[in-house]
Amino acid sequence: MLKTSTSRGALEPQRRHGKQRVADLLEAGAAVIAERGYEAATMTEVAARAGAPIGSLYRFFPNKQVLGEALLHRYADLIAAAFERISDDPSELPLEGFVDALLAVFVGLHGESQTIVALLDAHSADWSAQRAELHATCRERIVRKLQARAPHLSSEAAAPIAVVVMQNMKSMKSIATMIDGGDAAAVAELREMTRLYLASKLKQ
Repeated sequence: MLKTSTSRGALEPQRRHGKQRVADLLEAGAAVIAERGYEAATMTEVAARAGAPIGSLYRFFPNKQVLGEALLHRYADLIAAAFERISDDPSELPLEGFVDALLAVFVGLHGESQTIVALLDAHSADWSAQRAELHATCRERIVRKLQARAPHLSSEAAAPIAVVVMQNMKSMKSIATMIDGGDAAAVAELREMTRLYLASKLKQ
């Protein structure tokens, strides 16, 4: 669970109407951050996108930092679920399928993934600890998947491999969302590159 760095975190409504309003605000925040990046996004834009009064946005999320943290919490859960769906049993999933599943984690989150990448790449120090924690959690999940496939790998050996894989996952998302539906040839090249890389690293 990601820690919250602010003294006044997001307000959690109890009634259905309030929960729906928060969901709408989070969707709007995700859309604006995906389009403009975290630094350029403004609370005014988020409220306008949600069709909500600015006061309503500030009631639930007192500043952009808290909004970013709420999105990180949301994405941490989504990413955890995506990793859990990846089989690490070689008898169930060949290396090619395993690599494809890893690379597709961010892409597979559809509309969410562009926002995740924007948040992970943000230069703001507002919630650097939470962002670093999400990075570390993703890296550790990849390490565990790699070690399940190749038990001879130590944590120290698997960690830098996981960093490379995570960067490729982010690159896969960026390429897949390019203009005109993405560059299919570049996606294929990235997949092949990662397959060859992991084949050399996971062999005993």
